[in-house]
Amino acid sequence: MSQNKTTSPLGEFIRAHRERVSPQQAGLPAGSRRRAKGLRREEVAALCGISPTWLTWIEQGRSQSVSAHTLSRLADALLLTHAERDYLFKLAGLKNPQERGAERNPQAREAMSKAVEAITTPAYVLDEQWNALAWNVLAAELFSGWLDQALARHNLLDFMFLQPASRQLVEDWPMRARRMVAEFRADAGERLEESAIHQWVDSLRQDSAEFDTLWQQHDVQGREGGERAFNHPQRGRLVYQQLTLNLAAAPELKLIMLL
Repeated sequence: MSQNKTTSPLGEFIRAHRERVSPQQAGLPAGSRRRAKGLRREEVAALCGISPTWLTWIEQGRSQSVSAHTLSRLADALLLTHAERDYLFKLAGLKNPQERGAERNPQAREAMSKAVEAITTPAYVLDEQWNALAWNVLAAELFSGWLDQALARHNLLDFMFLQPASRQLVEDWPMRARRMVAEFRADAGERLEESAIHQWVDSLRQDSAEFDTLWQQHDVQGREGGERAFNHPQRGRLVYQQLTLNLAAAPELKLIMLL
């Protein structure tokens, strides 16, 4: 069976969901003589504020110039779920601006808190700014000067660059500090332009000349596992294997375990 040259996974997905939405669901009059199943292309285009021709191009997979705003309006018109919306953006090669995160899924943070309590090795959870949201007793005992302190926020980079205790605790501090900055830059990505993260990075650059120097190098590294060694003030030298996991429902949260 031959396939239409204009067929694309994006177009197939849009058309399938366009056919599932009734005029009544979209707030449109049903009309007396409708032959098309679901919504017509012209109706969806009107709901999105674009021309039918432009919607045709999108359905043909010609999405190079489509904006995230237009795609969001299309997702709204088609009444897509969170998962369907994410899939639509992936097919178009764009990032979903409403990507589901911890702020839209408060159960994710609660689940992570319960998880670290059940883990029998040092474990903690970082948010997108690398603030520790939850940790277990073993992590608090290990990270002397950070997780065992009553702080306004328990930020990992703040601890690394602003707390003298980190230099004694973290073995080979210069190498770990360099890698940590590169990992954070890679992890933050386009979120670096967000006001809260941008202001915090600027503040840390002002407070730490070492962080500022490393930040200006623009190094990028993936957050990988591997050996992590610490010189604990009471327990001596401790060596772990680090494992980092991301939660599917809130991918900006990271669960770090030291095994």
